Amino acid sequence: MPLTWFLGLRYLQSKQKKSFISLITLLSVMGIALGVMALVVVIAVMTGFESELQRRILSMNSHILVMPGSAPLTDADSLITTIESVPGVESAIPFIYAQVMLRSAHGVTGSVIKALDPEKSGPQIAVMGDRMLADVLKDAAPNPSEKKIPGLVIGKVTAKTLQVDVGDPIFLIFPMGQGGSQLPDVKRFSVAGIFEMGINEYDGIISFARLDVIQDLVEMPGEVTGIQVEVADIYKAPQMTEAITQKTGTGFWVRDWIQMNQSLFSMLRLQKTVMFIILTMIVLVAAFNIASTLIMMVMEKTKDIAILTTMGATRRHIRQIFIFEGLVIGFIGSLIGGCLGVILCGILRKYPFIHLPGDVYFLTTLPVSFNIMDVMTIALCTMLICFLATVYPAVSASSLDPVEGIRYG
Repeated sequence: MPLTWFLGLRYLQSKQKKSFISLITLLSVMGIALGVMALVVVIAVMTGFESELQRRILSMNSHILVMPGSAPLTDADSLITTIESVPGVESAIPFIYAQVMLRSAHGVTGSVIKALDPEKSGPQIAVMGDRMLADVLKDAAPNPSEKKIPGLVIGKVTAKTLQVDVGDPIFLIFPMGQGGSQLPDVKRFSVAGIFEMGINEYDGIISFARLDVIQDLVEMPGEVTGIQVEVADIYKAPQMTEAITQKTGTGFWVRDWIQMNQSLFSMLRLQKTVMFIILTMIVLVAAFNIASTLIMMVMEKTKDIAILTTMGATRRHIRQIFIFEGLVIGFIGSLIGGCLGVILCGILRKYPFIHLPGDVYFLTTLPVSFNIMDVMTIALCTMLICFLATVYPAVSASSLDPVEGIRYG
């Protein structure tokens, strides 16, 4: 072990007790540990919030949306063939959007109907916990001979508002009616399934129906609102958007999921950065404790420093002793804080006992996403702060006059 390391560890020991660190040093370590633990947990929660929100948004929406400029799309098959010829595109699915009112015997609410073809790969949404949306829509086809009415898949919030369950009747009200009629048009459906995404904006607004059923109701035979595109790599969606635009021409509105949710994810990244800066203040406070501890050590070890200097120790050696002390405190605090933060993240992930209001935070439980790179970044920033806190005490110690130190030490 180098001499400076050996002396640094010896100076960390208390004279009164044979413990590894004195009380004030222990407080410095615990301050660093609490700051690192808070940073690890909060950053994990913010990362989890962003990841979970992204997952739920992508499970409900398409990676890329292609829509005509004004009128409905009449030749969807040729456009789908053109889009699927772009490398990286996995599927292209036609859809229809329709704004309606939903009414039951117990209430009424607004909704946006998204009509899809159940025979094609669509959103991977679990309905009633065990069945997928496409499977439910396949069974939701009307059958006049059996007096079976078409089915509608609604969100949990919508079902709660209307007080309906699977199999209950529900009425779709088209405000403008069919064929440009000014009178509302009412159609009878049944609740084929109930989904829960955990995002109130989806669970309380979006509903799903079969494409052929809605085409008949809104009198759009063979026409669709647009095409939703699924790509192999969601993070290459911007490049895929440019490639699709080049293939389809400028007459279409093409947007990827990043563009459509840019403000939301920008807000989340800003919040994550702000929280990191604010919680770093806890580490800064602990760093001041490290500086105070080292200054007190320098005052206590004045005679020892003078003796070391007379024995041949250079100013550089003296600086290294006290810098090493501060880094040891920071390392131990970072290690304890990182371990506690990881343990707490594991508890929060396994036991989601913290519940959030879904209409405020989009999610109903506290998500946690542990990332080792975040922990390493926090630890490196903490060690840098601890190093800066040791500079002044170390320089002061190396500047002591050995003669004065021996005389007054």
